[in-house]
Amino acid sequence: MKEKILPYIIALGVAILLPQVVLADDHYAKQLANPIAELISVPFEADYDDNIGTNDKGSAWTIVAKPVIPFSISENWNLITRTIVPFITQDDIPFNGAGKSGIGDIIPTFWFSPKKPTSHGIVWGVGPALLLNTASNDVLGANKWGAGPAVIVLRQDEGPWTYGGLVRHIWSFAGNNSSSGVSATNMEPFIAYVTELKTTYTIKTESIYDWEAEEWAVPVIFKAEQMLKIGSQRLQVGGGLRYWAASPSDGPEGFGARITLTFLFPKD
Repeated sequence: MKEKILPYIIALGVAILLPQVVLADDHYAKQLANPIAELISVPFEADYDDNIGTNDKGSAWTIVAKPVIPFSISENWNLITRTIVPFITQDDIPFNGAGKSGIGDIIPTFWFSPKKPTSHGIVWGVGPALLLNTASNDVLGANKWGAGPAVIVLRQDEGPWTYGGLVRHIWSFAGNNSSSGVSATNMEPFIAYVTELKTTYTIKTESIYDWEAEEWAVPVIFKAEQMLKIGSQRLQVGGGLRYWAASPSDGPEGFGARITLTFLFPKD
């Protein structure tokens, strides 16, 4: 009965929402291209990857919430917080018939950032990042507590371009003694272009070098996202492809997919 009713519910929802969906003619698309903009946002990313595991038969969905909340801490400085909260579903990993689902390790980052760009238009932030041992299952996390520095530098010109990158390194300092220690560097260079219709095209990597295993994980990501309004709610929706230029021996291979949805909560 539920299966028969569901398509009608979906169709009714689309019929109600579609007339209210309009292009958002404002500057928030360019602000979202800046990871440390003075703007409250709640992005969700759903990544699909396959060819994982000892026999390359595994697949995984990772849905990541990344709420970004800025705080004004003085006349000239902001504290920008971004918390990465992953929800992971693995099938046939590390071998056929195996798999787990649950929450992974949460990674909060805190950037202290000047409110105004430099004279050359550079925006930057620096601060600590934490690794929280929150995985609901041992295979979904590092089983360690960790911390380290995080730096972000970018430039937004008066036109449509934003480019820059962030670097984060985390060392483990506590946790399960039977699990390997964590010493990992995350590097995310990016370049984004915002059109007049508030469509944002982004090319980036989310590279990680594992100093313990001496292995790279390098997904190259291309995505397109559109700024919209549903009633008074601004949001950005989009998707794209991920290509694994390098990965650990039992990691994903080839192409993957990314779907994005970001809710904006501007002050005005």
